[in-house]
Amino acid sequence: MATVSLRSIQGKWVMACTIMASAMAFIDATALNVILPSLQQHLKASGPDLFWVLNAYLLMLASLMLIGGTLGDRLGRKKVFMTGIFIFILGSAACGFSSTATMLIIFRLIQGIGGALMIPGSLSLISSAIDEKERGKAIGTWSAATTLVTMGGPALGGALADAGLWRYIFFINVPIGIIVLFFLATKVKEIKDDQNTKKVDFYGAIAIASGLALLTFGFLRLPAAGFSHIQGYGSISAGILLLFTFILIERKSTHPMMPLDLFSNAIFTGTNLLTFFLYAGLGAGMLFISLNMVQVQGYTQMESGLTFLPFTIFMVVNARFAGSLADKYGPRLFLIAGPFLAGLGLLLLSFIQQTNGPSAYWTTFLPGILVFGFGMSLTVAPLTAAVMGSVSDQFTGTASGINNAVSRIAGVFANAVLGSMAVLLFSSALQNELKTLPFNPQQKQAIIAQTSNLGNAEVPAGLTAIQEKKVLAAYHAGFIAAYGKIMKVSAGLGFLAALMALVFIQPPKKKHTC
Repeated sequence: MATVSLRSIQGKWVMACTIMASAMAFIDATALNVILPSLQQHLKASGPDLFWVLNAYLLMLASLMLIGGTLGDRLGRKKVFMTGIFIFILGSAACGFSSTATMLIIFRLIQGIGGALMIPGSLSLISSAIDEKERGKAIGTWSAATTLVTMGGPALGGALADAGLWRYIFFINVPIGIIVLFFLATKVKEIKDDQNTKKVDFYGAIAIASGLALLTFGFLRLPAAGFSHIQGYGSISAGILLLFTFILIERKSTHPMMPLDLFSNAIFTGTNLLTFFLYAGLGAGMLFISLNMVQVQGYTQMESGLTFLPFTIFMVVNARFAGSLADKYGPRLFLIAGPFLAGLGLLLLSFIQQTNGPSAYWTTFLPGILVFGFGMSLTVAPLTAAVMGSVSDQFTGTASGINNAVSRIAGVFANAVLGSMAVLLFSSALQNELKTLPFNPQQKQAIIAQTSNLGNAEVPAGLTAIQEKKVLAAYHAGFIAAYGKIMKVSAGLGFLAALMALVFIQPPKKKHTC
Protein backbone atom coordinates (compact mmCIF):
# COMPACT_ATOMS: atom_id res chain seq x y z
CA MET A 1 0.00 0.00 0.00
CA ALA A 2 1.25 3.53 -0.77
CA THR A 3 2.57 5.61 2.10
CA VAL A 4 2.51 9.39 2.35
CA SER A 5 4.82 12.06 3.67
CA LEU A 6 4.34 13.36 7.18
CA ARG A 7 4.06 16.84 5.64
CA SER A 8 1.32 15.92 3.14
CA ILE A 9 -2.36 16.83 3.70
CA GLN A 10 -3.31 13.17 4.20
CA GLY A 11 -0.37 12.66 6.56
CA LYS A 12 -1.42 15.67 8.66
CA TRP A 13 -5.02 14.43 8.94
CA VAL A 14 -3.82 10.95 9.98
CA MET A 15 -1.66 12.53 12.68
CA ALA A 16 -4.43 14.87 13.88
CA CYS A 17 -7.03 12.10 14.24
CA THR A 18 -4.70 9.59 15.90
CA ILE A 19 -3.44 12.24 18.32
CA MET A 20 -6.95 13.36 19.33
CA ALA A 21 -8.22 9.81 19.84
CA SER A 22 -5.14 8.77 21.80
CA ALA A 23 -5.36 11.92 23.90
CA MET A 24 -8.94 10.97 24.79
CA ALA A 25 -7.72 7.66 26.21
CA PHE A 26 -4.70 9.24 27.91
CA ILE A 27 -6.77 11.97 29.58
CA ASP A 28 -8.98 9.23 30.99
CA ALA A 29 -5.99 7.23 32.21
CA THR A 30 -3.92 10.07 33.70
CA ALA A 31 -6.88 11.73 35.39
CA LEU A 32 -8.22 8.47 36.82
CA ASN A 33 -5.21 7.92 39.09
CA VAL A 34 -5.69 11.40 40.50
CA ILE A 35 -9.45 11.05 41.16
CA LEU A 36 -9.22 7.59 42.75
CA PRO A 37 -9.29 8.96 46.35
CA SER A 38 -12.47 10.95 45.57
CA LEU A 39 -13.99 8.01 43.70
CA GLN A 40 -13.20 5.71 46.63
CA GLN A 41 -14.89 8.06 49.07
CA HIS A 42 -18.03 8.81 47.03
CA LEU A 43 -18.69 5.21 45.92
CA LYS A 44 -17.64 3.67 49.27
CA ALA A 45 -15.11 1.56 47.38
CA SER A 46 -12.58 -0.65 49.14
CA GLY A 47 -8.92 -0.98 48.11
CA PRO A 48 -9.66 -4.10 46.01
CA ASP A 49 -12.58 -2.24 44.38
CA LEU A 50 -10.13 0.45 43.25
CA PHE A 51 -7.82 -2.13 41.71
CA TRP A 52 -10.81 -3.70 39.92
CA VAL A 53 -11.83 -0.29 38.54
CA LEU A 54 -8.36 -0.11 37.00
CA ASN A 55 -8.11 -3.77 36.01
CA ALA A 56 -11.57 -4.17 34.44
CA TYR A 57 -10.48 -1.75 31.73
CA LEU A 58 -6.97 -3.20 31.45
CA LEU A 59 -8.24 -6.79 31.22
CA MET A 60 -10.33 -6.00 28.15
CA LEU A 61 -7.48 -4.06 26.60
CA ALA A 62 -4.96 -6.83 27.22
CA SER A 63 -7.15 -9.66 25.93
CA LEU A 64 -8.94 -7.96 23.01
CA MET A 65 -6.31 -5.53 21.79
CA LEU A 66 -4.61 -8.36 19.90
CA ILE A 67 -7.87 -9.00 18.07
CA GLY A 68 -8.24 -5.26 17.54
CA GLY A 69 -4.91 -5.10 15.72
CA THR A 70 -5.74 -8.12 13.57
CA LEU A 71 -9.21 -6.78 12.69
CA GLY A 72 -7.62 -3.51 11.63
CA ASP A 73 -5.20 -5.31 9.32
CA ARG A 74 -8.02 -7.35 7.83
CA LEU A 75 -11.15 -5.17 7.76
CA GLY A 76 -9.57 -1.74 7.49
CA ARG A 77 -7.65 0.25 10.04
CA LYS A 78 -9.90 3.31 9.85
CA LYS A 79 -13.13 1.30 10.15
CA VAL A 80 -12.00 -0.63 13.24
CA PHE A 81 -10.48 2.52 14.73
CA MET A 82 -13.81 4.36 14.39
CA THR A 83 -15.76 1.43 15.85
CA GLY A 84 -13.47 1.42 18.88
CA ILE A 85 -13.92 5.16 19.41
CA PHE A 86 -17.72 4.81 19.29
CA ILE A 87 -17.77 1.99 21.87
CA PHE A 88 -15.27 3.87 24.05
CA ILE A 89 -17.40 7.01 24.27
CA LEU A 90 -20.52 4.93 25.06
CA GLY A 91 -18.63 3.20 27.87
CA SER A 92 -17.30 6.53 29.11
CA ALA A 93 -20.79 8.03 29.33
CA ALA A 94 -22.03 4.96 31.25
CA CYS A 95 -19.07 5.20 33.66
CA GLY A 96 -19.98 8.80 34.36
CA PHE A 97 -23.50 7.78 35.41
CA SER A 98 -22.36 4.91 37.69
CA SER A 99 -23.78 5.04 41.22
CA THR A 100 -21.84 2.12 42.74
CA ALA A 101 -18.34 0.68 42.45
CA THR A 102 -19.79 -2.48 40.88
CA MET A 103 -21.56 -0.51 38.15
CA LEU A 104 -18.40 1.43 37.43
CA ILE A 105 -16.38 -1.78 37.13
CA ILE A 106 -18.90 -3.22 34.64
CA PHE A 107 -18.92 -0.09 32.49
CA ARG A 108 -15.14 0.05 32.59
CA LEU A 109 -15.25 -3.34 30.85
CA ILE A 110 -17.21 -1.71 27.99
CA GLN A 111 -14.70 1.13 27.87
CA GLY A 112 -11.96 -1.48 27.62
CA ILE A 113 -13.61 -3.17 24.63
CA GLY A 114 -13.67 0.14 22.79
CA GLY A 115 -10.10 0.90 23.79
CA ALA A 116 -8.94 -2.49 22.51
CA LEU A 117 -10.12 -1.53 19.02
CA MET A 118 -9.12 2.12 19.27
CA ILE A 119 -5.65 2.22 20.83
CA PRO A 120 -3.73 -0.10 18.46
CA GLY A 121 -5.50 1.58 15.57
CA SER A 122 -3.74 4.90 16.19
CA LEU A 123 -0.18 3.61 15.88
CA SER A 124 -1.18 1.14 13.18
CA LEU A 125 -2.58 4.00 11.07
CA ILE A 126 0.62 5.98 11.52
CA SER A 127 2.90 3.03 10.74
CA SER A 128 0.98 1.96 7.63
CA ALA A 129 0.27 5.45 6.27
CA ILE A 130 3.49 7.39 6.96
CA ASP A 131 6.68 6.82 4.94
CA GLU A 132 9.16 4.52 6.70
CA LYS A 133 11.91 7.15 6.73
CA GLU A 134 9.69 9.51 8.74
CA ARG A 135 8.01 6.88 10.91
CA GLY A 136 10.14 7.46 13.99
CA LYS A 137 9.61 11.20 13.72
CA ALA A 138 5.87 10.65 13.27
CA ILE A 139 5.68 8.44 16.35
CA GLY A 140 7.72 10.99 18.29
CA THR A 141 5.33 13.73 17.15
CA TRP A 142 2.39 11.56 18.21
CA SER A 143 4.01 10.97 21.63
CA ALA A 144 4.80 14.65 22.17
CA ALA A 145 1.44 15.94 20.93
CA THR A 146 -0.68 13.48 22.89
CA THR A 147 1.31 14.30 26.01
CA LEU A 148 0.87 18.04 25.40
CA VAL A 149 -2.88 17.60 24.95
CA THR A 150 -3.20 15.42 28.05
CA MET A 151 -0.79 17.25 30.35
CA GLY A 152 -3.79 19.04 31.80
CA GLY A 153 -5.52 15.72 32.54
CA PRO A 154 -4.22 15.22 36.10
CA ALA A 155 -4.81 18.86 37.05
CA LEU A 156 -8.27 18.82 35.49
CA GLY A 157 -9.09 15.54 37.21
CA GLY A 158 -7.89 16.88 40.55
CA ALA A 159 -9.86 20.10 40.22
CA LEU A 160 -13.06 18.25 39.30
CA ALA A 161 -12.55 15.69 42.07
CA ASP A 162 -11.99 18.41 44.69
CA ALA A 163 -15.25 20.00 43.51
CA GLY A 164 -17.12 16.67 43.72
CA LEU A 165 -17.37 16.46 39.91
CA TRP A 166 -15.09 13.48 39.25
CA ARG A 167 -17.70 11.95 36.91
CA TYR A 168 -16.91 14.60 34.29
CA ILE A 169 -13.54 12.95 33.69
CA PHE A 170 -15.55 10.25 31.89
CA PHE A 171 -18.05 12.63 30.28
CA ILE A 172 -15.27 14.69 28.65
CA ASN A 173 -14.47 11.76 26.33
CA VAL A 174 -17.82 12.07 24.56
CA PRO A 175 -17.35 15.40 22.69
CA ILE A 176 -13.71 14.59 21.87
CA GLY A 177 -14.73 11.21 20.43
CA ILE A 178 -17.52 12.69 18.31
CA ILE A 179 -15.13 15.27 16.78
CA VAL A 180 -12.57 12.55 15.93
CA LEU A 181 -15.24 10.35 14.33
CA PHE A 182 -16.34 13.26 12.12
CA PHE A 183 -12.83 14.00 10.85
CA LEU A 184 -11.99 10.34 10.33
CA ALA A 185 -15.14 9.86 8.26
CA THR A 186 -14.54 12.92 6.09
CA LYS A 187 -10.77 13.41 5.87
CA VAL A 188 -8.90 10.10 6.24
CA LYS A 189 -8.72 7.34 3.62
CA GLU A 190 -9.24 3.68 4.50
CA ILE A 191 -6.05 1.62 4.90
CA LYS A 192 -6.15 -2.17 4.97
CA ASP A 193 -4.31 -5.25 3.80
CA ASP A 194 -6.47 -6.72 1.02
CA GLN A 195 -4.52 -9.98 1.09
CA ASN A 196 -5.24 -10.55 4.78
CA THR A 197 -8.03 -13.13 5.10
CA LYS A 198 -7.24 -14.46 8.57
CA LYS A 199 -10.08 -15.50 10.84
CA VAL A 200 -10.48 -13.91 14.24
CA ASP A 201 -8.98 -15.90 17.13
CA PHE A 202 -11.89 -15.79 19.59
CA TYR A 203 -10.74 -18.91 21.48
CA GLY A 204 -7.40 -17.28 22.19
CA ALA A 205 -9.13 -14.11 23.38
CA ILE A 206 -11.39 -16.06 25.75
CA ALA A 207 -8.42 -18.00 27.16
CA ILE A 208 -6.26 -14.94 27.86
CA ALA A 209 -9.16 -12.84 29.22
CA SER A 210 -10.27 -15.61 31.57
CA GLY A 211 -6.71 -16.36 32.65
CA LEU A 212 -5.90 -12.75 33.47
CA ALA A 213 -9.24 -12.26 35.25
CA LEU A 214 -8.67 -15.31 37.46
CA LEU A 215 -5.11 -14.23 38.26
CA THR A 216 -6.36 -10.77 39.19
CA PHE A 217 -9.14 -12.15 41.38
CA GLY A 218 -6.80 -14.59 43.08
CA PHE A 219 -4.12 -12.02 43.90
CA LEU A 220 -6.61 -9.42 45.13
CA ARG A 221 -8.25 -12.02 47.38
CA LEU A 222 -4.96 -13.14 48.93
CA PRO A 223 -4.84 -10.54 51.75
CA ALA A 224 -8.35 -11.45 52.96
CA ALA A 225 -8.61 -15.17 52.12
CA GLY A 226 -4.97 -16.27 52.22
CA PHE A 227 -3.18 -18.50 49.75
CA SER A 228 -4.47 -21.65 51.49
CA HIS A 229 -8.07 -20.73 50.53
CA ILE A 230 -9.38 -21.98 47.17
CA GLN A 231 -10.16 -18.39 46.18
CA GLY A 232 -6.44 -17.75 46.45
CA TYR A 233 -4.56 -20.79 45.21
CA GLY A 234 -7.47 -22.06 43.08
CA SER A 235 -7.92 -18.84 41.13
CA ILE A 236 -4.20 -18.26 40.63
CA SER A 237 -3.60 -21.87 39.54
CA ALA A 238 -6.55 -21.79 37.13
CA GLY A 239 -5.37 -18.46 35.75
CA ILE A 240 -1.86 -19.78 35.07
CA LEU A 241 -3.32 -22.91 33.45
CA LEU A 242 -5.49 -20.79 31.14
CA LEU A 243 -2.51 -18.66 30.12
CA PHE A 244 -0.59 -21.83 29.19
CA THR A 245 -3.70 -22.93 27.29
CA PHE A 246 -3.63 -19.60 25.45
CA ILE A 247 -0.05 -20.27 24.34
CA LEU A 248 -1.03 -23.74 23.10
CA ILE A 249 -3.99 -22.28 21.19
CA GLU A 250 -1.72 -19.72 19.55
CA ARG A 251 0.85 -22.37 18.64
CA LYS A 252 -1.69 -24.64 16.94
CA SER A 253 -3.97 -22.01 15.43
CA THR A 254 -3.80 -21.24 11.71
CA HIS A 255 -4.88 -17.67 12.51
CA PRO A 256 -3.41 -16.80 15.94
CA MET A 257 -4.11 -13.42 17.50
CA MET A 258 -0.52 -13.50 18.78
CA PRO A 259 1.69 -15.11 16.10
CA LEU A 260 4.43 -16.75 18.17
CA ASP A 261 6.76 -16.63 15.16
CA LEU A 262 7.14 -12.89 15.74
CA PHE A 263 8.97 -13.68 18.97
CA SER A 264 11.75 -15.41 17.02
CA ASN A 265 12.96 -11.86 16.37
CA ALA A 266 15.21 -10.90 19.28
CA ILE A 267 14.35 -7.21 19.05
CA PHE A 268 10.60 -7.90 19.11
CA THR A 269 11.01 -10.23 22.10
CA GLY A 270 13.31 -7.86 23.96
CA THR A 271 11.19 -4.77 23.43
CA ASN A 272 8.08 -6.56 24.68
CA LEU A 273 9.89 -7.81 27.78
CA LEU A 274 11.15 -4.27 28.32
CA THR A 275 7.59 -2.98 27.91
CA PHE A 276 6.26 -5.45 30.47
CA PHE A 277 8.76 -4.61 33.22
CA LEU A 278 8.78 -0.85 32.58
CA TYR A 279 5.00 -0.42 32.47
CA ALA A 280 4.49 -2.63 35.52
CA GLY A 281 6.81 -0.32 37.44
CA LEU A 282 5.19 2.76 35.90
CA GLY A 283 1.65 1.60 36.74
CA ALA A 284 2.37 0.79 40.37
CA GLY A 285 4.54 3.86 40.86
CA MET A 286 2.04 6.39 39.51
CA LEU A 287 -0.83 4.84 41.47
CA PHE A 288 0.91 4.77 44.85
CA ILE A 289 2.45 8.22 44.42
CA SER A 290 -1.06 9.65 43.95
CA LEU A 291 -2.52 7.72 46.90
CA ASN A 292 0.39 8.76 49.13
CA MET A 293 0.09 12.44 48.20
CA VAL A 294 -3.65 12.74 48.77
CA GLN A 295 -4.43 10.22 51.50
CA VAL A 296 -1.29 10.57 53.65
CA GLN A 297 0.71 13.69 52.77
CA GLY A 298 -2.26 16.07 52.74
CA TYR A 299 -2.23 17.21 49.11
CA THR A 300 -5.50 18.14 47.46
CA GLN A 301 -6.29 16.13 44.35
CA MET A 302 -5.61 19.17 42.16
CA GLU A 303 -2.22 19.67 43.83
CA SER A 304 -1.49 15.99 43.26
CA GLY A 305 -2.29 16.40 39.57
CA LEU A 306 -0.13 19.51 39.22
CA THR A 307 2.88 17.79 40.78
CA PHE A 308 3.24 15.61 37.67
CA LEU A 309 3.57 18.69 35.42
CA PRO A 310 7.40 18.34 35.20
CA PHE A 311 6.92 14.74 34.05
CA THR A 312 4.65 15.77 31.19
CA ILE A 313 6.88 18.71 30.20
CA PHE A 314 9.80 16.31 29.75
CA MET A 315 7.60 14.09 27.58
CA VAL A 316 6.62 17.04 25.39
CA VAL A 317 10.14 18.42 25.02
CA ASN A 318 12.05 15.16 24.57
CA ALA A 319 9.75 12.62 22.88
CA ARG A 320 9.98 13.87 19.30
CA PHE A 321 13.69 14.64 19.62
CA ALA A 322 14.38 11.15 21.03
CA GLY A 323 12.37 9.59 18.18
CA SER A 324 14.41 11.45 15.56
CA LEU A 325 17.71 10.49 17.19
CA ALA A 326 16.58 6.86 17.40
CA ASP A 327 15.91 6.95 13.64
CA LYS A 328 19.47 8.14 13.09
CA TYR A 329 21.49 6.18 15.68
CA GLY A 330 19.24 3.25 16.56
CA PRO A 331 17.08 2.76 19.67
CA ARG A 332 19.47 0.71 21.85
CA LEU A 333 21.12 3.47 23.87
CA PHE A 334 17.78 5.18 24.55
CA LEU A 335 16.15 1.90 25.62
CA ILE A 336 18.95 1.21 28.10
CA ALA A 337 19.33 4.71 29.54
CA GLY A 338 15.60 5.60 29.59
CA PRO A 339 14.28 2.69 31.70
CA PHE A 340 17.34 2.87 33.97
CA LEU A 341 16.67 6.54 34.73
CA ALA A 342 12.96 5.82 35.19
CA GLY A 343 13.88 3.13 37.74
CA LEU A 344 16.28 5.52 39.46
CA GLY A 345 13.52 8.12 39.74
CA LEU A 346 11.16 5.57 41.31
CA LEU A 347 13.92 4.57 43.73
CA LEU A 348 14.37 8.20 44.82
CA LEU A 349 10.60 8.47 45.36
CA SER A 350 10.63 5.35 47.56
CA PHE A 351 12.57 7.13 50.33
CA ILE A 352 9.89 9.79 50.98
CA GLN A 353 8.62 9.80 54.55
CA GLN A 354 5.89 11.84 56.28
CA THR A 355 6.24 15.45 55.08
CA ASN A 356 4.75 18.84 55.84
CA GLY A 357 2.38 18.66 52.89
CA PRO A 358 2.72 20.41 49.51
CA SER A 359 5.28 22.92 50.86
CA ALA A 360 7.83 20.07 51.02
CA TYR A 361 7.23 19.00 47.40
CA TRP A 362 10.36 20.69 46.00
CA THR A 363 12.75 18.63 48.11
CA THR A 364 10.75 15.38 48.35
CA PHE A 365 8.71 14.39 45.29
CA LEU A 366 10.16 16.74 42.65
CA PRO A 367 13.70 15.26 42.29
CA GLY A 368 12.38 11.73 41.77
CA ILE A 369 9.64 12.87 39.40
CA LEU A 370 12.20 14.81 37.30
CA VAL A 371 14.50 11.79 36.91
CA PHE A 372 11.53 9.45 36.34
CA GLY A 373 9.99 11.74 33.73
CA PHE A 374 13.27 12.29 31.89
CA GLY A 375 13.82 8.53 31.68
CA MET A 376 10.33 7.88 30.32
CA SER A 377 10.69 10.69 27.76
CA LEU A 378 13.81 9.00 26.37
CA THR A 379 12.02 5.65 26.12
CA VAL A 380 8.52 5.97 24.65
CA ALA A 381 9.17 6.96 21.02
CA PRO A 382 12.30 4.77 20.49
CA LEU A 383 10.50 1.80 22.07
CA THR A 384 7.45 2.12 19.83
CA ALA A 385 9.61 2.65 16.74
CA ALA A 386 11.71 -0.42 17.61
CA VAL A 387 8.62 -2.61 18.00
CA MET A 388 7.03 -1.46 14.75
CA GLY A 389 10.32 -1.63 12.86
CA SER A 390 11.00 -5.22 13.89
CA VAL A 391 8.13 -6.65 11.77
CA SER A 392 7.06 -6.38 8.15
CA ASP A 393 4.38 -3.85 7.16
CA GLN A 394 1.52 -6.38 7.00
CA PHE A 395 2.03 -7.17 10.69
CA THR A 396 2.16 -3.60 12.01
CA GLY A 397 -1.38 -3.78 13.40
CA THR A 398 -0.68 -7.10 15.09
CA ALA A 399 2.67 -5.88 16.45
CA SER A 400 1.04 -2.72 17.80
CA GLY A 401 -1.71 -4.82 19.40
CA ILE A 402 0.78 -7.20 21.02
CA ASN A 403 2.99 -4.42 22.42
CA ASN A 404 0.03 -2.43 23.73
CA ALA A 405 -1.47 -5.62 25.18
CA VAL A 406 1.82 -6.36 26.95
CA SER A 407 1.80 -2.89 28.51
CA ARG A 408 -1.78 -3.48 29.75
CA ILE A 409 -0.94 -6.97 31.02
CA ALA A 410 1.87 -5.27 32.92
CA GLY A 411 -0.73 -2.93 34.42
CA VAL A 412 -2.90 -5.88 35.43
CA PHE A 413 0.15 -7.50 37.03
CA ALA A 414 1.07 -4.31 38.88
CA ASN A 415 -2.44 -3.65 40.17
CA ALA A 416 -3.15 -7.25 41.20
CA VAL A 417 0.19 -8.48 42.52
CA LEU A 418 1.61 -5.23 43.90
CA GLY A 419 -1.84 -4.12 45.10
CA SER A 420 -2.17 -7.34 47.07
CA MET A 421 1.40 -6.97 48.30
CA ALA A 422 0.69 -3.41 49.44
CA VAL A 423 -2.25 -4.53 51.60
CA LEU A 424 -0.13 -7.28 53.19
CA LEU A 425 2.80 -4.91 53.78
CA PHE A 426 0.46 -2.26 55.21
CA SER A 427 -1.11 -4.80 57.56
CA SER A 428 2.30 -6.05 58.72
CA ALA A 429 3.66 -2.55 59.26
CA LEU A 430 0.49 -1.51 61.12
CA GLN A 431 0.72 -4.50 63.44
CA ASN A 432 4.26 -3.45 64.34
CA GLU A 433 3.05 0.08 65.02
CA LEU A 434 0.24 -1.20 67.27
CA LYS A 435 2.59 -3.25 69.47
CA THR A 436 3.61 -0.14 71.40
CA LEU A 437 0.10 1.37 71.61
CA PRO A 438 -2.36 0.70 74.50
CA PHE A 439 -5.25 -0.94 72.62
CA ASN A 440 -7.09 -4.13 73.58
CA PRO A 441 -7.20 -7.09 71.14
CA GLN A 442 -10.69 -6.19 69.85
CA GLN A 443 -9.64 -2.63 69.11
CA LYS A 444 -6.47 -3.78 67.34
CA GLN A 445 -8.50 -6.20 65.24
CA ALA A 446 -10.90 -3.42 64.19
CA ILE A 447 -7.96 -1.14 63.33
CA ILE A 448 -6.17 -3.79 61.26
CA ALA A 449 -9.41 -4.68 59.42
CA GLN A 450 -9.19 -1.25 57.74
CA THR A 451 -5.94 -2.08 55.94
CA SER A 452 -7.80 -3.28 52.83
CA ASN A 453 -8.70 0.39 52.24
CA LEU A 454 -5.00 1.38 52.19
CA GLY A 455 -4.59 5.16 52.60
CA ASN A 456 -8.35 5.60 53.03
CA ALA A 457 -8.37 3.50 56.21
CA GLU A 458 -10.81 4.96 58.73
CA VAL A 459 -10.46 5.08 62.50
CA PRO A 460 -12.93 2.62 64.14
CA ALA A 461 -15.78 4.11 66.16
CA GLY A 462 -15.68 4.25 69.95
CA LEU A 463 -12.17 5.62 70.46
CA THR A 464 -11.21 8.77 72.33
CA ALA A 465 -9.78 11.80 70.53
CA ILE A 466 -6.28 10.95 71.73
CA GLN A 467 -6.66 7.34 70.58
CA GLU A 468 -7.96 8.48 67.18
CA LYS A 469 -4.88 10.66 66.74
CA LYS A 470 -2.60 7.72 67.54
CA VAL A 471 -4.45 5.42 65.14
CA LEU A 472 -4.19 7.99 62.32
CA ALA A 473 -0.46 8.33 62.96
CA ALA A 474 -0.12 4.53 62.87
CA TYR A 475 -2.11 4.34 59.62
CA HIS A 476 0.14 6.94 58.01
CA ALA A 477 3.34 5.30 59.23
CA GLY A 478 2.16 1.87 58.09
CA PHE A 479 1.09 3.12 54.67
CA ILE A 480 4.37 4.97 54.11
CA ALA A 481 6.33 1.83 55.05
CA ALA A 482 4.31 -0.20 52.50
CA TYR A 483 4.61 2.59 49.93
CA GLY A 484 8.42 2.62 50.23
CA LYS A 485 8.69 -1.12 49.60
CA ILE A 486 6.26 -1.06 46.65
CA MET A 487 8.19 1.82 45.08
CA LYS A 488 11.47 -0.08 45.46
CA VAL A 489 9.92 -3.07 43.69
CA SER A 490 8.73 -0.69 40.95
CA ALA A 491 12.25 0.71 40.65
CA GLY A 492 13.62 -2.81 40.31
CA LEU A 493 11.21 -3.43 37.44
CA GLY A 494 12.58 -0.34 35.69
CA PHE A 495 16.14 -1.65 36.06
CA LEU A 496 15.02 -5.02 34.68
CA ALA A 497 13.58 -3.23 31.65
CA ALA A 498 16.97 -1.60 30.99
CA LEU A 499 18.61 -5.02 31.27
CA MET A 500 16.25 -6.39 28.59
CA ALA A 501 17.43 -3.72 26.16
CA LEU A 502 21.05 -4.43 27.00
CA VAL A 503 20.62 -8.16 26.34
CA PHE A 504 18.22 -8.29 23.40
CA ILE A 505 18.79 -5.13 21.36
CA GLN A 506 22.16 -5.19 19.68
CA PRO A 507 23.91 -2.04 18.39
CA PRO A 508 23.45 -1.33 14.66
CA LYS A 509 26.07 -2.88 12.42
CA LYS A 510 28.60 -0.51 10.93
CA LYS A 511 28.47 -0.22 7.18
CA HIS A 512 31.74 -1.01 5.41
CA THR A 513 32.71 0.86 2.29
CA CYS A 514 35.12 -0.34 -0.34
